[in-house]
Amino acid sequence: MNALSALTQTTILAAFLAFCRVGACFMVMPGLSSVRVPLHVRLFAAIAVTVGLLTFLWDRIYPFVDPHPAVLVPMIASELLVGGLIGIMTRLYMEALRFIGAGLAMLIGFNSNGGTAVEEPEPQAPLAALISLSALLMLFVFDFHHEVIRALVASYQVAPLNVFFNPQAALVDVADTISDAFFLVIRLGSPFVAYAIIVNLTVGFVNKLTPQIPVYFIAQPIIIVGGIVMFYFAAATMLSLFADGFIDLALSR
Repeated sequence: MNALSALTQTTILAAFLAFCRVGACFMVMPGLSSVRVPLHVRLFAAIAVTVGLLTFLWDRIYPFVDPHPAVLVPMIASELLVGGLIGIMTRLYMEALRFIGAGLAMLIGFNSNGGTAVEEPEPQAPLAALISLSALLMLFVFDFHHEVIRALVASYQVAPLNVFFNPQAALVDVADTISDAFFLVIRLGSPFVAYAIIVNLTVGFVNKLTPQIPVYFIAQPIIIVGGIVMFYFAAATMLSLFADGFIDLALSR
């Protein structure tokens, strides 16, 4: 009876440790971590994925489970940190895209008062909200959530259960992810940066030649229209390149 009780306890602890890594990832990953998604939906999704993965990861989890509190508590903390790191690394790419979306809105002069964002509770410029929401929907259409689950499975080879979370390696991964993400979005937004430089430089020269005419007030609607037309033709390519870069860079680590 004691052996059966110990086996049941170890099985429950193994499932709980798997849930810690999966749940921490789902808590911060793009899409599921949105305030628009109810908490019980996130909870049930994490439980369902944990139950589905536990069958395949049983040999990597169960042998290392130790019910002793001196081992179990650090192991739970390590699993939460590993899962949170995977979710944060994917989220950093979406934050970089929101950054360049706000930058594009400012560069083309379309930075009106922030409105209600779809995914986040903070106000966001309409153009930035459109870019971030479109990218998020496209990532889910391309089974981005499957890639996250695949990364969770692969993480048991890189960070096994019996090895405690390594803060130095985690900081290196986060720094590399931030660098790659912002280099990617800066390349995607470079046409708009060039457009803003050329247009504003031209308007500045014209204003110096004819100081009697309020050139900036006259040119502002033209600049906005030109930027919106440019975004219309570049949006599809920009989002496609972002999705390719997301898969190649974010989930290959």
